[in-house]
Amino acid sequence: MDTGFIEVDEILPIELSDITPELARRSGFKGVVDLLKVAKHGSGQNVYLVRFHYVRPVKTRPTAREQSPGRRR
Repeated sequence: MDTGFIEVDEILPIELSDITPELARRSGFKGVVDLLKVAKHGSGQNVYLVRFHYVRPVKTRPTAREQSPGRRR
């Protein structure tokens, strides 16, 4: 993503056993093993499900400098 940002909707504490094949696929992984290869790191035991969405930047009007003659876009 070149622009925009991520907005967190919720952070839920869950158990490792709550990570199902369906949850892994909905999260963009092939399965639980692939999800855990990315998500599990360190020696911590806490597991969280973080739901978020991408927010596109708001287009603004060009400034006077951006509109000046001879300036390429």
